[in-house]
Amino acid sequence: MHKDATRGRTEVSDHDQLLVIVDPVARRSDGESVRIAKDVLSAGAEAKICLPEGPEEFSRALARRGSRRPVLLGDDHALLRAVTLLHRERDLAEGALSLVPIGAPEALEVAHALGVPSSTPAAARAALEGAVRRLDLLVDDSDGVVLGDLLVPAVPVPAPAAPSVWGTCRSLVRTLVPPAVRTHPLRVEADGVLLADVDAPLEALTARSVAGTAEVTVRPPAAPPRRATAHTLTVSGPDFRYRADGRLTGPVRRRTWTVRAGAWGLRLPRV
Repeated sequence: MHKDATRGRTEVSDHDQLLVIVDPVARRSDGESVRIAKDVLSAGAEAKICLPEGPEEFSRALARRGSRRPVLLGDDHALLRAVTLLHRERDLAEGALSLVPIGAPEALEVAHALGVPSSTPAAARAALEGAVRRLDLLVDDSDGVVLGDLLVPAVPVPAPAAPSVWGTCRSLVRTLVPPAVRTHPLRVEADGVLLADVDAPLEALTARSVAGTAEVTVRPPAAPPRRATAHTLTVSGPDFRYRADGRLTGPVRRRTWTVRAGAWGLRLPRV
């Protein structure tokens, strides 16, 4: 290493050069956390700060990262966008991503479940000094990816009750009369083994990748859940929607997910 006479700082290796991509939602929602993260990162490495205004600029910045390590300042959507782009470029195996989580708690559930610290300074330090952990990925037949939980079919998020007498009445009715269980005629196959079929509708199924396989749970009405592990999961039936990493997709009539073990890297605190 040597001193850069024009900047008066120590020049660092390519490994320590960062591309810090600040998601526009993070800039709007919590500018102070963005400032703290940039200060910590710039103090520990040579950091090029990129402020994309939208998804297209975000994609171009990531594609032109060169040898710089990408560090995302944003929420689960920013992380999912980056992993999806790198997967479609077939570039996930090289290097690793870092995330400094900035956003509402409900928009950071995936990041925290993966082990990203909730504290801005701690997450920034992990981006500088942490270790790369290889993580599994669920990849579907439309080239979409799932980092965390998959829910089929998607369960609608109930709207908050109106702050009025009618809202109070509806809440009372829901308390006295339990809602009817909704079922869905879906065919579910795990590695070709039939777990459910359209003639025996189910309430829902969940899946997530763990240790190189997908853990699948099928929930029939009025019966214990059925569980299986598989490398490939196929769901088919009448038009259905599904929720993956908090995002709603569909309707579709058939979708297959395949586990890619250790497909991507995320820099996390050393243990």
